[in-house]
Amino acid sequence: QGILYRAMEAGYLHLFTYQIRDYSADKKHHSVDDYTYGGGAGMLMQAQPIYDCFLEVRRQVEEGKGQGKPRVIYVTPQGQLFTQQAARELAKEDNLIFLCGHYEGVDERVIEEIGAEPYSIGDYVLTGGELASMVMIDAIARLVPGVLHNEDSAVDESFTDGLLEYPQYSRPEVWRKRRVPEILLSGDHGRVDAWRLSESVQRTKERRPELYAQWMQAHPDYGTPKKKRKSRRREGGEDATD
Repeated sequence: QGILYRAMEAGYLHLFTYQIRDYSADKKHHSVDDYTYGGGAGMLMQAQPIYDCFLEVRRQVEEGKGQGKPRVIYVTPQGQLFTQQAARELAKEDNLIFLCGHYEGVDERVIEEIGAEPYSIGDYVLTGGELASMVMIDAIARLVPGVLHNEDSAVDESFTDGLLEYPQYSRPEVWRKRRVPEILLSGDHGRVDAWRLSESVQRTKERRPELYAQWMQAHPDYGTPKKKRKSRRREGGEDATD
């Protein structure tokens, strides 16, 4: 049993799925797509079935005495990039609705009508939004209090502080002639923390240079000896105490 399954069993999360075809006006074929105005390849999901489904979901939320208006996420390659920061923000919401696109997407009018926020998990296209929504739900759910038994797990990991996570090691101490770094065996927590930060910075620089640039901009004194930091602050007219 996975973490999310146990979280749902314990009541920390509730997950419901809705079939938009059930809200189709076409009672015979339950179609929810049609051709796009202006031409073009592919079909587009129609506004009305999505809107009717949304109204039903919102009604159920209100009857369940949910706190506040549900926030709607439209899963689309056209959306803003879903990040760890977005996951933290969305984890604070009581109710989230994920609208999964298909075909060529969704009629723009219903996106505007229900106030859906477009999010993407990356610069590539999937056959539908379900897989992307599952990724988002997993990332968000693990930040809900109680879902992880050890909540520090959600703190000491990649992207939490803008860096990729440092390398980690377990037993045995030597495996195929590869040895655990000596500093991790020292018991000196200060040195271990400094090593981990250094490794995180280096790994981010090598693998995600754009994140490294952002982090260095926010931490301009990183790697500068304290004496030089004090001198720099004096020159700038700032308080030199450290």
